[in-house]
Amino acid sequence: MDPVARISKLFGREGEVILNLYPEFPEEFGFENEPLIARVDGLEVPLYCDRFERRGHSSALVRFADLDTPRRVEEFLGKELCAEIGDEREEDEFCMEDLIGFAVEANGVRGTVTDYYDSEANPLFELELEGRSVLVPAVEEFFAHIDFEGCAVKLVLPDGLLEL
Repeated sequence: MDPVARISKLFGREGEVILNLYPEFPEEFGFENEPLIARVDGLEVPLYCDRFERRGHSSALVRFADLDTPRRVEEFLGKELCAEIGDEREEDEFCMEDLIGFAVEANGVRGTVTDYYDSEANPLFELELEGRSVLVPAVEEFFAHIDFEGCAVKLVLPDGLLEL
């Protein structure tokens, strides 16, 4: 856990506070699911946000769940808040973007993975195969083997997918 903000002052009558955000504060903070952690008497207290409104790069207006009055918030004034920052992936996990630049063999044709287009509906790899650019679906079923040390991937694609 890394320090990412400090509760600086009360704002309003419903327990809202102003946070001073540190440069390390996650740009894409998902306040609905991710708590900020405050240390109170040596204990880590998770604080979930009901409202999180950025005010520039270095501050935010926040209302924490269960801290709905100024009196409840007072003990947290001046407290530093922590959150998980950085790469939270497990050692054996990877992102499709990690495969950009890998050598690729797809149905016996060799080339390179040149790009990845992320989309929930249809994620795609752009492959450079024998001098032409081809888009193929980036789905788990097409992977025959990934060699991370050798930076190579083997794909088995449905017949006709590489045809012009």
